[in-house]
Amino acid sequence: MNTTLASLFKRLGLRPENAGVFCGEWIGNGPVLKSVSPIDGGELASVRTANAADYQRTVEEAGRAFQKWQTLPAPKRGDIIRQFGNALRTAKTDLARLVTLEAGKILAESEGEVQEMIDICDFAVGLSRQLHGLTIASERPQHRMMEQWHPLGIVGIITAFNFPVAVWAWNCALAAVCGDATLWKPSGQTPLCAIAAIKIAERVCRDNGVDPAVFSLVIGGREAVGERMAKDRRIPLISATGSTRMGRDVGQKVQHRLGRVLLELGGNNAVIVAPSADLDLATRAILFGAVGTAGQRCTTTRRVFVHQSIETDLTQRLLKAYAQVPIGNPLLAGTLMGPLITPAAVDTMQKALRRLRAEGGQILYGGDLLFGEKYPGGRYVTPCLAKAGPRMKIVAEETFAPILYLIPYRNFEEAVAWHNAVPQGLSSAIFTNDLRESEFFLSNRGSDCGIANVNIGTSGAEIGGAFGGEKDTGGGRESGSDAWKNYMRRQTVTINYSSDLPLAQGIRFGD
Repeated sequence: MNTTLASLFKRLGLRPENAGVFCGEWIGNGPVLKSVSPIDGGELASVRTANAADYQRTVEEAGRAFQKWQTLPAPKRGDIIRQFGNALRTAKTDLARLVTLEAGKILAESEGEVQEMIDICDFAVGLSRQLHGLTIASERPQHRMMEQWHPLGIVGIITAFNFPVAVWAWNCALAAVCGDATLWKPSGQTPLCAIAAIKIAERVCRDNGVDPAVFSLVIGGREAVGERMAKDRRIPLISATGSTRMGRDVGQKVQHRLGRVLLELGGNNAVIVAPSADLDLATRAILFGAVGTAGQRCTTTRRVFVHQSIETDLTQRLLKAYAQVPIGNPLLAGTLMGPLITPAAVDTMQKALRRLRAEGGQILYGGDLLFGEKYPGGRYVTPCLAKAGPRMKIVAEETFAPILYLIPYRNFEEAVAWHNAVPQGLSSAIFTNDLRESEFFLSNRGSDCGIANVNIGTSGAEIGGAFGGEKDTGGGRESGSDAWKNYMRRQTVTINYSSDLPLAQGIRFGD
């Protein structure tokens, strides 16, 4: 291990060999997992994952921590999350660098991800004093009816590699102020990011005399951890982020035991570029949306419906922009696109491009494999710009890679129909200066996605707005608005302060 990496590990509490299970103490008796950097394919460190006994112990400790944590007043819980946010501010540069090393994001995006963690902590602090119920008018005299919210229990959190720390923070910060404990299963491709984040939370808990098993961690595979969590009745809510296939599997198992799920799954996000659009603005937004994180975001722009009157102009602008994207080591200043996460992801991209050609599509730029000293590890590609038809099967699928399909349209309502004609429904955008078009796009007849934007791209979301989508995206919502209700149980209460016992609906019984 070089001196720079060793110094980073020391500051984050990491070692060449790490325990991958946290239940108030660090353990791990399962198989050893190697953390490999997509930057060069080199090994960063090893992690001892969970076996069955480790999993059982961690759930039990998380349950005990929950029993104590839920008794702490919500504003006090919020203050601990405030301190966690401040600890993240101190560790932001180091944690972001680790995200880049393990997930392959450019540093600017990794810093943005840690900032999301900080932002959700700030949001949760305010929320801790606003877990409001309702007072409801009762139809019975001298009765008071109200709705209140109680902590739910242990919240299971399953996250993907592309946002290795932020998605956990979205869930755990809100769950924590709601009075819940959390059990985190991170991606096996980014275990060090998870360990580093939990170590920060652990320090804050110990400083406050709180059982740190409130923030529990179990690193392990699908069978060893994921399926156990999905089937475990001690975990009333599973929040899972990943592919639609994974979400279906988790959802079926959790709902079989009548548990709750919060699913954030695939996206096949599109932008409509209308004749009145500001093409400079649209080009910049599409470029970042399609190329950011090497096309490995759930909100990545994958389809562009462009009016035929401006198709040539926009295409030429995008071709020029794509040709100028610096590709390479994401740790280096100036790099705008790093590697794909694994060689298998590169293969998946190439298979998608072969299908595109077979269906009659045309590659306008990119899609090439990059090799050589500058591109070690076999994970670098050039972003691909392609012309496609709206009904091609490959266009309706989410390929987790930097492939952008350009699709011309003539009629606006036709473009909206094509936009909606895919299984996924996460993020969407339109670029237009026509009020009627923008309002139609935002109406019930417009975008069928959970996120709809006007004159900004599909990628990037603020903490203040609920995040999630419809259809194969799973229907879940994280952060913002009333998403906190996911992490609590609702209780309706009626209090009779009279000496009589009137029944609801005017029922008379036994008179």
